[in-house]
Amino acid sequence: MTRINDRIRAPKVRVVLATGEQLGVMSSREALAKAQALGLDLVEIAGQADPPVCKIVDYGKYKYEQAKLKKQKSKSATRMKEVKFRVGTGQHDYNIKLGRAEGFLEGNHKCRFVLQFRGRENAHKDLGFVVLNRIIEDLKAMAQVDQAPRLNGRAVAMILSPLPAHLRKRKFHLFHGELMDEDDFEEDETHEPEIDDEIPDEVPDEAPAEVSDEPRPVQPDPAPTPA
Repeated sequence: MTRINDRIRAPKVRVVLATGEQLGVMSSREALAKAQALGLDLVEIAGQADPPVCKIVDYGKYKYEQAKLKKQKSKSATRMKEVKFRVGTGQHDYNIKLGRAEGFLEGNHKCRFVLQFRGRENAHKDLGFVVLNRIIEDLKAMAQVDQAPRLNGRAVAMILSPLPAHLRKRKFHLFHGELMDEDDFEEDETHEPEIDDEIPDEVPDEAPAEVSDEPRPVQPDPAPTPA
């Protein structure tokens, strides 16, 4: 909690003006008198110092600036982003995912890359390491390895962190805006429905009669009926 004006209980304080000019150490009562003479507030900004440091400022303005600064720091804080892959991820989707990952790294966020196995893919987990090592190579101009690829149950995962801004160079660029929605991007890939090749496109209503090249046998005329 920030102490202001007569709530400051320290017998001595170091006083600083809003411009940064230091007025030196004085009693808290004297410091408060100087602040009031200027139509401002005496605000404690470093209560743990010896003696505590107080600033003569407009408290309302000071509070607003501190809240704004805190919000900016929160926005710029590093967050962990996740990008998912499959063993069968195609080249087009691979490029899109790495383009999105570059965007995360450009925003100073760490990226966690996860490759999950399904069914029979669990018998070929070495392929997961192949894909993640390929990602490391493709993103080497944007990121460095924070956590090397390692197996965790049915998935292989790793973490990359961004290189310093002046060393980054993007390789995968997304054209025509965002090609994938955020939700679609971080969820599992969709698959086309399987088509049964045994079912013909068209089924005739009635099977055609078989045609034979052999001549039909000639039926004899019926015998005349006796009178």
